Amino acid sequence: MRKFSRSAVMLFVLVALAAFPFTASASHAWGNYHWARTANPFTIKVIDSMTSGWDDNLDAAISDWNASSVMNVVEEAGDSSQKTRKRCAAVSGKVRACNAAYGNNGWLGLAQIWASGSHITQGTAKMNDSYLASSNYTETNRQHVICQEIGHDWGLGHQDESGADLNTCMDYSNALDNPDPNAHDYAQLETIYAHLDSTTTIASVPAGFANADVHAQENWGELIRTSVDGRTSLYVHDFGGGHKVFTFVFWAEGGEH
Repeated sequence: MRKFSRSAVMLFVLVALAAFPFTASASHAWGNYHWARTANPFTIKVIDSMTSGWDDNLDAAISDWNASSVMNVVEEAGDSSQKTRKRCAAVSGKVRACNAAYGNNGWLGLAQIWASGSHITQGTAKMNDSYLASSNYTETNRQHVICQEIGHDWGLGHQDESGADLNTCMDYSNALDNPDPNAHDYAQLETIYAHLDSTTTIASVPAGFANADVHAQENWGELIRTSVDGRTSLYVHDFGGGHKVFTFVFWAEGGEH
């Protein structure tokens, strides 16, 4: 395993509801989306498809989220070739973490979540080295980003989207200076996962949905809303039958929309 580093940004694909307010809230779950499981704590694997320069960051993020009482987050070795990292294909029942120079396309980080009904079935977290590998971003910034992107994959939203600094990687602080979750994040996870399910999420979903290519902006689907300051946007790609992919984007300052 590895450890340390922090940053912030977020583009992520979530499956679900089309009405998420871009405001601060005491609850920062995304709708009722969660990984289905029959007991707590449940084990969720994060596939490491990152280069060595991000290894410490990924290890630190996994360690942080593993501190939750409701989940055991386990790192799994994965292919870190450039082709795999660029594609960052989702794997059923797991989360894949990737980094690559995805281009000066306006976004810093991306978290993608597939869900059937209210259950998350797979997820990805992508860090954009076209920005984050530059000297404009510190290790703390990088850690803030990866901590938040992986946090989204559990069903967490932002604690605040006003720019306030709440001392958590799940806030909307413009400084990107919080590398770790805080107590409220862990409490929110306990709320999200308070009930148990009769089945586990680690189940099959329709191939056309599971293998959907939603990586390029033209495949994000319909723009649902954009925050007042223009820094975040939400898109939805509806595959029918209760299968939706939501793409939540955190734009870099001056990024494309």
